[in-house]
Amino acid sequence: MIHTLLLTAQLAAQSMPDPAFFSTKVYPTLEAAGCRSCHTRDGVASATRLQFPEKDAPPQAIQSFGLSLKPLGTLLIDKPTTRVPHTGGQRIAPDSIEEKQLEQWADSLNAASLQTLSALLAKLTTTKATTELPKVRRLTHSQYNNTVRDLLGDYSKPAQRFPPEDYVDGFRNQLRHQSIAPLLVEAYSASADKLATNAFRAGDINHLIPCTPTGPNDTACRDQFIRTFGLRAFRRPLTPTEQQRYAAAFTTQVQASGKFLEGARVVVEAMLQSPKFLFHSAIGQYGIATRISYLLWDTMPDKALLEAAANGQLLTPEAREKAARRLLAEPQAQQALDEFFNQWLRFDRILNASKERRRFPEFTPEMAAAMVEETRSLLRHLVWNKQNFMDLFTADYSFLSADLATLYAVNAPPREFELMRFPANTPRAGLLGHASFLAASAGPAETSPTARGIFVRENLLCQHVPPPPPNINTTLPEPTDAKPLTKRQRLSAHAENAACAGCHKLMDPIGYGLESFDALGRHRAKEQLFIDTTTNPNRPEHKTIDADLNTQGEIAGLPNSAFTDARQLGVILSKSPVCQECVVRQFFRYSFGRMETAEDQPTIRQLFTVFRDSGFQFQELLIAIVRTPEFVRGLHDNKAARN
Repeated sequence: MIHTLLLTAQLAAQSMPDPAFFSTKVYPTLEAAGCRSCHTRDGVASATRLQFPEKDAPPQAIQSFGLSLKPLGTLLIDKPTTRVPHTGGQRIAPDSIEEKQLEQWADSLNAASLQTLSALLAKLTTTKATTELPKVRRLTHSQYNNTVRDLLGDYSKPAQRFPPEDYVDGFRNQLRHQSIAPLLVEAYSASADKLATNAFRAGDINHLIPCTPTGPNDTACRDQFIRTFGLRAFRRPLTPTEQQRYAAAFTTQVQASGKFLEGARVVVEAMLQSPKFLFHSAIGQYGIATRISYLLWDTMPDKALLEAAANGQLLTPEAREKAARRLLAEPQAQQALDEFFNQWLRFDRILNASKERRRFPEFTPEMAAAMVEETRSLLRHLVWNKQNFMDLFTADYSFLSADLATLYAVNAPPREFELMRFPANTPRAGLLGHASFLAASAGPAETSPTARGIFVRENLLCQHVPPPPPNINTTLPEPTDAKPLTKRQRLSAHAENAACAGCHKLMDPIGYGLESFDALGRHRAKEQLFIDTTTNPNRPEHKTIDADLNTQGEIAGLPNSAFTDARQLGVILSKSPVCQECVVRQFFRYSFGRMETAEDQPTIRQLFTVFRDSGFQFQELLIAIVRTPEFVRGLHDNKAARN
């Protein structure tokens, strides 16, 4: 305390902010208060002026951040103490030591002139962060399946039996979690053995051997096979050392078996277990070809793309665009983009969902698949018919099965999943009116305004929602005869708990506006409450009460964002630059296998400009990604690229 008072006096006397005081005293206070969890580039308060530096930022960056707070004035003190309304709730107690530290810093900033602050900033040697891209990326399970299909003609999808991939930062392909666990090593080994055996079980039916061997010891045909198959398997030419190593393995097996195809089988099995197959390398023009192919086709490069790499035809943005447009015209592109949408919109949640049979007897695996197909059909329509992609949130039409039409209480389509328009004035429109979203973001029996709000924040606005504090009781009161509380009324407990209120005020109100849809996605005028009336534990009993709904919702932080149904919410999101840019950010994360950083902001802005100026055509966003310098960074600035 004495040290703090002395420092206060010094600051006042000198009218000179001390950046070290901010980084050692004030900044830890703000972090401890949880301010950083929302006030970041991808936080729920990302639209405000207060933006914390990246996690683990160097001291110079933190000190510069402290000096940048001068424009906030008294808000720096009044917001976290809720002396003025603060969406995140009270974070610092009024008249506390922490508030005194904030006041000291704010006073020093106010007393300092702009020239003084500029001079201080100039003295800070902020280290520029650089994003070190790994040199290799592991094939995802989807890419593995597609690659062995195109390489070997094998459609068995062996990766479906691999250990499942985890979602990290919203996707299953993030680089920092692409290590190979022992169980996956075993799965790769078993798969390689089976795939190689099946490839030659009935002879060379898939024409993997490009020549006709004159006998088991035909070395010319052996070398030609290893060279051509290796080029396709490794997505680049083999080195002389690799050629010799696989030739030796081939010869050893032929000597033992007396069969040419046995030598070929061993080579295929060995290559399928090689890191050169399981990882794709970010080196040279073959690296560019591979990156384009796995992004736009989710599989290995074809012959034309490998030839373009061999001829040095992928270095310029124009050349990459030409190659990309060719790939986008093929059916594989639709399949590849489906994989992005599967992960971004978390279709796995509805496909793996369970619903209480007493309340939702119509929910079956077939209905879950139909829910996904409805959303996937809308996405395909928007992308491949070159529509405005932001119509994803406002479309007054959809692609329904007969069962979904019954669920939505509309006429059945003439044919399954054929485009049909919703009746006028329906509250259902776009993705947020789809059962794939509404049912996936609900529990087995009840809706979850919190889960629906989190999905909108994180998946559609790219705003990270902090996890709940530890040891918090999340159990809500059950409705009773005496208190037949709706889900909204029960969730009000979040607003009354100071530890919960800050975040739940940012999530729950979004879900409240969607409460006119039940846990299966069916529209409802009332909420049906199930009241437990069990007197005999061996015979559960209940009764139902219909309760009035309050569907007033809002997105805190977005202006003019009040809504009462999915249609209105869709309009708000479709017009929001935050949502529009989030589409770009999500595809950036998927494309590069990592979260964007401050260093990536110029690239994000460039991509967003192209996307917006194209009328939000998603194919143009794909092309723009391939054209960016970031896409080939580290790929062609070396000798390998010139060869």
